[in-house]
Amino acid sequence: MQPPPARPGPALGNLARAPHRLMFFIGASNLLLAMIWWALWLLSARWGLLTMPATSVYAGGLHAFVMQYLVLPSFIFGFLLTVFPRWMGLPELSRRQYLPVGIGLIGGQLMLLLGAVGLPWGIPVGMALSLLGWSIGLWRLLRLLLAERGRTWHARSCMAALVLGYVGLCAFIAFVAGANPLWALLGIKLGGFGLLLPIYVTVAHRMFPFFAGNAVPGYTPWRPLWWLAAFWVFIVLHLVLELSRHTAWLWLADLPLLLLSCLALWRWWPCGEMPGLLRVLFIGLAWLPVSLALYVVQSLVELLGNQTILGRGPAHALFIGLFGSLLVAMVTRVTQGHSGRPLQMNAVAWFAFVAIQLVAAMRVMAEILPDAGAWQAFSAIAWLVALSPWVARIGRIYLLPRKDGRDG
Repeated sequence: MQPPPARPGPALGNLARAPHRLMFFIGASNLLLAMIWWALWLLSARWGLLTMPATSVYAGGLHAFVMQYLVLPSFIFGFLLTVFPRWMGLPELSRRQYLPVGIGLIGGQLMLLLGAVGLPWGIPVGMALSLLGWSIGLWRLLRLLLAERGRTWHARSCMAALVLGYVGLCAFIAFVAGANPLWALLGIKLGGFGLLLPIYVTVAHRMFPFFAGNAVPGYTPWRPLWWLAAFWVFIVLHLVLELSRHTAWLWLADLPLLLLSCLALWRWWPCGEMPGLLRVLFIGLAWLPVSLALYVVQSLVELLGNQTILGRGPAHALFIGLFGSLLVAMVTRVTQGHSGRPLQMNAVAWFAFVAIQLVAAMRVMAEILPDAGAWQAFSAIAWLVALSPWVARIGRIYLLPRKDGRDG
């Protein structure tokens, strides 16, 4: 009897088989690199355990830029470069069309982090590469949108968010080049509420009821476009109020957003049993009303007492709680399905998902606990502990051919 043929081992060439493979691998790499640097910086700032060189850009601002414009967008571009052609019934993109996007984003982050640890020209080169990768990715998606004969409103919603993100990216780069610090503020605020939140909400609006309808018998999908349009209206209002520094009045935008998010969570959440890979989507989505409720409380307290009591807590409930949880849930789903593996949560993914809930709670509480700097450092280390095994597992999958022998 002949032995079974040996399975091919990991190979870099497999990364170029599909946009999500390349971009998710880059996103996973960016995720760990960014948080290792940030954890070291926080440890240095709080206890002086090691000496981190001073940077030309404040480290906190650089951390926000890297997470908003390089780490999460690596996953976002990987997803959208894959699904845009499918949503619109157009041919899939070729390797030469998406490879430059990945090169720009990974090269940009590597150079920025090298600049953060002392390489003199690392930050300007990193900004240039980031802009290049973003420009190519945006152009590829825009060409697909222009080639579509009909109107895919979810694609247009994602494109609107990407355009706002591109404005924010350019604004932060202008600040690094010597412009007024207000440009940095514009870049950071557009990255959160202009880019990431509307893309996450748009994808949830399109995909979560669809996933539930396929997995739960008798489930009725609810995806009215008026809900998505209303969410956009109040996102824009939030940005206008925050950028004009009327933060005490943010509740005028955030309270309606809270009500809309509660409505969606109620209408989308399946009744009865559902598989774990679906359950984590809705548990992660529950951080949306939680974070918006914190924003409302923060705004009303400021209005009534002219003080800020939660600091960056609401933002980290959004970024770690919502964005982090759904990153693990969605990337696990795409990775399992598009690698020929069963659509189920494995032990490593469960560990990452449960741990990220604790990390999010820890980071929010760090704003009101004594010795906030220590708790921020602990949160960064806990983030690495939570996600490192998950990143290692999905990274290896992207280096392997599909388990079922199919392309992609």
